[in-house]
Formats: sequence, C-alpha cells, structure tokens
Amino acid sequence: RYDIKMEHKQLKVWDLKLSDAGIYTCKYGSHEVHTSLHLFNLTISSDGHFLQNEVPELILMQNSSSPLPDLSITLFNGNNNRVTPELQSETRQKYTVNLKKLEATDSGTWVCQVRSDSPLINQNISFAVKVLGFQNPDLERKYATVDSTVILSWHLNSQQIKWKEGFTGKLNWKQQESATAHELLDFNVTAQGQLHETRKSSNFLFEIPERKPESTIEVRLPKVHLNHSGQYQCQLEYQGRHVQSKIELVVMKVSANPVGPLSRGANMTLTCQVSGPLPPNAYLRWERVNGTKMDVKDSKQHEVKLEVNISAAGLWSCHLIEDNDRKISLHYHVEEAPAWINYVIIGASVGGSLLVFVLGCLCIISGISWQRRRQRAKRMTQARQYLLENKTCQCQQ
Repeated sequence: RYDIKMEHKQLKVWDLKLSDAGIYTCKYGSHEVHTSLHLFNLTISSDGHFLQNEVPELILMQNSSSPLPDLSITLFNGNNNRVTPELQSETRQKYTVNLKKLEATDSGTWVCQVRSDSPLINQNISFAVKVLGFQNPDLERKYATVDSTVILSWHLNSQQIKWKEGFTGKLNWKQQESATAHELLDFNVTAQGQLHETRKSSNFLFEIPERKPESTIEVRLPKVHLNHSGQYQCQLEYQGRHVQSKIELVVMKVSANPVGPLSRGANMTLTCQVSGPLPPNAYLRWERVNGTKMDVKDSKQHEVKLEVNISAAGLWSCHLIEDNDRKISLHYHVEEAPAWINYVIIGASVGGSLLVFVLGCLCIISGISWQRRRQRAKRMTQARQYLLENKTCQCQQ
C-alpha cells in the first residue's frame, strides 16, 4: 500500500486505515522533516441503504499520534439542510450519532462536518444515503362511488435514487384492520431496474394496468362495490426489513324506498351510506339541486348512513365532505309521476274504497239472511219436537 517517489520526495499510501495514523519522518541527508497524519473513519449502518422510517447510525472514529482532540460534528442532508441528531454519544476516539426516522426525500449526498480548534481541524466528509420508500402520504384515503372504476397507485422513488435490485414487495387487501389479509400481487425489481409484478389472487376482481409511470405499483378496480372497500397495503422488503404504505378505500352508495316515480302527496326515503368509518372531520350531506335550505340534511359525527324523507321530486345529491371539501358526490334523480298516473291512483283508491264498501254490504246482507234461515230452521225443529211429545193415538172400533 506504499509507494515512494524519490524525485518528488513523496510517500503515497493507498487504502488508509486508522492504524496508519501517526508521525511520518522524511530523512534526506542531514535534513529531517516530520509530518503528523490524523485519520478519520466514518461508517454508516446498512451501508447507506435504508427503507423509509428507518433510523441510521453514524460512527466517526479518529486516530492520531498526539492526544485526541474534542471534535464538533455537524451534519447536513442532501438538501444542504442541517440535521439534528436524535441521540449522540462520544468518547475521544469514537463518536456515535443516531438520526431521526428517514423519509424518501432524504436521499442524496450528505456531509459530515468535523471541526476542532486545537489542533485546527475543518474537514468535510461526504457520504451517500439512499432511502427507498413511498412518495404517497403517510395515510391516504380514497373515495369512490358504486360501479365506478378506481385506480390505486403507490409511487416509489427507486428510479430517482437508481436503486436497481435487491428489494421485493407485495400488495395485500383486507376488509377491516382485524380481518384476514388477502395477497393480491407480489413484485420485485429486475437487474435493469424494472418492476416485475405477479398476480396472486384469483377470487378478487382487479387488474394490473400495462401502462403506468415507472416505479409505480398500481391496481385497477372496475365497477367497485361496497365489499371492495377496505385497506390496501403495499409492502416493501429489503434484507429482512420492510416498510408499508396503506390506502383506505371508502365506497358510497345511494338508494330509494320505494323505488319509482314520486306521486303527488306521497313520500320517499333516500338513503346514502358509505362502506367504512369516516374521519372526525368528514360527514355526509343530502341536498336537492336548486332547492332550498329546507332540502339540506347533514349527518352526525361518525355516522356512515344518512336517510332523508322527501316529498319533492327533482335531482337529489349526496356529498361526502371532508375539511369543507367535497370528495365525492352521488346523484339520484327522483321523477314525478305523470298526471294520468295520479288519476289512476286516485281512481284505484276510489274504486278500491267502493269495492270494499260493496263487499261489506254484501257480507252484512248475507249475514242477516243466514241468521234468518238459522232462526227459521230452529223454530221448525222445535215444532216437530212438540208434536212428537204430544201425539195422540186413535182406536178403531
């Protein structure tokens, strides 16, 4: 690891180690020159490859021939922003720094700035940090209406940090937090940096789109129903460690009872419901388009079903509102029954009433006639009995 260039009076050392620190003496004739070599060794856990939310550990070692100085260490991330350590411990020879949880945006070239007043040291040590993770929000909620098409996407940063191979992952779905998870697909990255996906589920209606952005895990749900709602969790795994991102799918449905045109003077119940619990800042609202304030009804906190009794036809809309923002809306058109239908209904009602009255009269007449026949039969029976008890015999002479 050593090379001496006599013409320049130079000593070249490759692959420096902490044990190479010390005082180097150059003798040339009667001349003698001393040079002190102070060495630093910076190591980072996981060789600088992390998953989102992991906590890296930095270890800085120093060695020199003279007493080891007290060092001041300052860290800067890839955006040249100063980073405050979560935990720090030190001895004269070893400095250990634990950082906060990493985000996907923390990838880049970091700088460890080492300073000392005595001896005077001002050294910048750069090192690479690659954080593989999701660009999605920490908790994402997606709303959809029944029979609509939904695309769920998880965006990775593997292309941005040029992470080519070594990680795998899978996408699971479950109806509720405590329910059994069903694996929809698994994926891995090829040597060329491309994601390769394999469908796992055969009893669930979903598709894997062919065209999508790079480093994106995506599933397409055509014609969603209430039972397609729940938690969709995408999980990354690298060297036994894993990180996940979850999308909560909430599905909305509206219905009417009774179904059909609304007759004059009649009532109808419209029901709007969602498949899962809503956050505290979200609620449901029924309102009639171009209606009045009397045609508006809001749900209470944590209610997942909202019913409204209406007597006016028109276009009614159910909105899911979160933070005063309409996330989704589902419309229900209530038709007004034509006039002839109203007349038919009135006629049927009147005819039905007359029919009931006639049937009632017939029943009463029939009952009276039956009662009279019964009484007449009873009197005849009594007369026959009387004659039998009081009969006389005539004797012939």
